[in-house]
Amino acid sequence: MVECYNPPVFKPVFIIIILWAGTVAGQEPAKPDQPGIKVNYMNVCTPSADEQAVIKNALGMVPAKASFIADFEVSRGRTTMQDAAPAKFVRLRREFPQESPIMTAQYSMSTDASIIVELVVFRQRDAKDFHEIAIEDRVSASAATPLAVVAADTPAVRIRVERLSKPSVGLARCEGADQNAYEPLFSQASELMARYRAALGLRSTFRSDIAWLGGETAAKHTGSGAGTKTTSKTTPK
Repeated sequence: MVECYNPPVFKPVFIIIILWAGTVAGQEPAKPDQPGIKVNYMNVCTPSADEQAVIKNALGMVPAKASFIADFEVSRGRTTMQDAAPAKFVRLRREFPQESPIMTAQYSMSTDASIIVELVVFRQRDAKDFHEIAIEDRVSASAATPLAVVAADTPAVRIRVERLSKPSVGLARCEGADQNAYEPLFSQASELMARYRAALGLRSTFRSDIAWLGGETAAKHTGSGAGTKTTSKTTPK
């Protein structure tokens, strides 16, 4: 045991050392400059002339006549969220040939007690001009069944172009806004969506999947479809 020969001198020095150590420990290291957060707003009601050109170019790159390889993937399911009505969905993915500038077309329809939403997304192969373009329409669930929506060629109400390293661009129906200048884009998107409803086999090969959404029974189809329904089908329970 070591004894201090001069306790009155030792104690103040000891206390000063403790206080200094606590002060150093309590200091936070200097933080580097935090990167700023950039928020981009899309003007979907009245896009600019440049944004209209981006949308028109993306729509024009989707082949007017669809040509798919034999493989496909289809899935369907039911989702439940807190404080929301249960919803059902069907998703279908088809691939274009290697020489096509568009890589895939993915169609989805979801429905709950109030609304039916149709969405088709085209993804570019090299993402040079855009990453993907999405076309959407919506119908009240009380106004039509899923089969009726597919058969009626419901017009598009929303277009969105996703670009890599650039802001997204969009156009949507806005109540009360003067959108006469954008009617050609809405018409082009609606026509494209109508073509791909038929090309994807939604009224033929995959009619039973669409009927399942509304609890309907699809009539047996004997004509030619968009492919043989044997490649890849998953039906979550």
